[in-house]
Amino acid sequence: MRHNKKFNHLGRTASHRNAMLSNMACSLIKHKRITTTVAKAKALKKFVEPLITKSKNDTTNSRRVVFSNLQDKYAVTELFKEISVKIADRPGGYTRIIKTGNRLGDNAEMCFIEFVDYNENMAKEKVAKKATRTRRSKKNAAESAVETSESTAVNEDVSSELASV
Repeated sequence: MRHNKKFNHLGRTASHRNAMLSNMACSLIKHKRITTTVAKAKALKKFVEPLITKSKNDTTNSRRVVFSNLQDKYAVTELFKEISVKIADRPGGYTRIIKTGNRLGDNAEMCFIEFVDYNENMAKEKVAKKATRTRRSKKNAAESAVETSESTAVNEDVSSELASV
């Protein structure tokens, strides 16, 4: 039985899994968005978010810890110079997983994982929607009844003035 064993092994040995997650993390840091399966994206999210948190303070020790996980000095430099500056005020949740459907060959669930602050389309401010009125509220019903009685009175006045002209 696998009680309290929530770690997804992804069908790989430990060394293969660590190497795969390290390579995927380097690709994510370099390209800001990668396409992969949902299971790998969820595992990558757990792998890369602590590294991003570690990169918020640029010390020698934190660089060494991140490099021991990534094994790519260009990715470490990119992480500490550009990404950590952009996400400095964010308390967590640095990545987003967006599902894209199933793969043709084996019907695997596909998605892309990306950094939240690097997608300009999602970052744009949404245009404020006009307030929708509900007809359930007693206050709104009373206001609308007063408005309709006023509008009918105004309409009667206008029609009487037009008739007299």
